[in-house]
Amino acid sequence: MSAVIVVSGPPGAGKSTTARALARTFPRGVHLHTDDFWHNIVSGAIPPYLPESNDQNQTVLGVIAVAAFRYAEGGYTVVVDGVVGPWMLGHFRTGPPVHYLVLRPDRQETLRRAQARTGSDALVDEGPVLSLWDQFADLGDLERHVIDTSRHSPADTLRAVADAVAGGDFLL
Repeated sequence: MSAVIVVSGPPGAGKSTTARALARTFPRGVHLHTDDFWHNIVSGAIPPYLPESNDQNQTVLGVIAVAAFRYAEGGYTVVVDGVVGPWMLGHFRTGPPVHYLVLRPDRQETLRRAQARTGSDALVDEGPVLSLWDQFADLGDLERHVIDTSRHSPADTLRAVADAVAGGDFLL
């Protein structure tokens, strides 16, 4: 059984770029982009950053965790990429080893990066972006899982994440 690596943080932190590149470094790697799972809800979806979306979000994260663990059981190293806050980690507490890394550039850099994205479904609105950053601002006991990517290039972030995973520093 292989490991699951959760790369989390606010929008614009570099999660998707890093997770996709990291998954490619393993002989058998999977990149699970959590946004894709939310897009599968074709009726009755609630924007996942709204407080009333909690039940929906718990369901989606449960599905993602099951998929990640199943891939890991098949011998794949799985890189989960998404806004997975500490409030969602219960889904990842049983199963193979889970590395939890939070990419957290400073608040203004996060907003700048988020608003520079051009994808049709990219979250660029200042209110939700900063609200999500605020939710990652103080992780208490999990603060040791944070990598400040404020001044990182994508290659710097990939290197920092790969080193952290290799060292086992961010295991739950």
